[in-house]
Amino acid sequence: MDRREFLKKGTTLLAGSVCAYNLPSLLATAGELSKPDKRSNLKWGMVIDLNRCLPDCDECVKACRKENNITLHGDKKRDVHLIRKVKIEREYPANSGEKSVLLLCNHCDNPPCVQACPVKATYKREDGIVVVDHHRCIGCRYCMISCPYNARYFNYRENSKWSNKNHPKSVHGVPESCDFCAHLLRQGKMPVCATTCEKIGSKAITFGNLNSPDSEISRLMANNTVKAIREDLGTKPKVYYIGL
Repeated sequence: MDRREFLKKGTTLLAGSVCAYNLPSLLATAGELSKPDKRSNLKWGMVIDLNRCLPDCDECVKACRKENNITLHGDKKRDVHLIRKVKIEREYPANSGEKSVLLLCNHCDNPPCVQACPVKATYKREDGIVVVDHHRCIGCRYCMISCPYNARYFNYRENSKWSNKNHPKSVHGVPESCDFCAHLLRQGKMPVCATTCEKIGSKAITFGNLNSPDSEISRLMANNTVKAIREDLGTKPKVYYIGL
């Protein structure tokens, strides 16, 4: 395969590979990802209302895959899930039964993954979003081991599909996690999971600026009992739940 055919097919590189003609594109992608929203005093967060989340609905999960070019390979141990839906057994109150819960990166204020990364490929942006620079990443997976929420997945395989040509393909050989659709935030849009949930009428996912008392998410948190997962760990997650 010659250089022109290589570039035309949009082939991605294994993390750490050196290829002179493809290196600029990787650097450009990493540079765009590192740019936080231009608005000041931002701290992005999310509230998921489990009382409004339909148990058998997975529209947000499917929309996330399409928007972020995440392909299922049929291998449960190696498939990537930026957002996933699981059923948990609640111990309290007694006999409360199973609950369907959406899980994703919690974009912690004190993220263990950032502390664990030996090359600073994982870092927290000024607006609070935790991202991984796929060009800098060496694929050691320390960030995955340190994440108490099991919110990072390793790209073992090349992505065969490219459903959203406005967003790069996933790069094999590096970890992947939710970045709150940072590419959409730069365009003044909301994460695709939130907009999809609103379109189908559930509106179980609310996203916004936690630092603004007038934002919808701040009002929602002020008027409801919200919980985060494993708050006792001191990670200070920014994904909250109503009805957990």
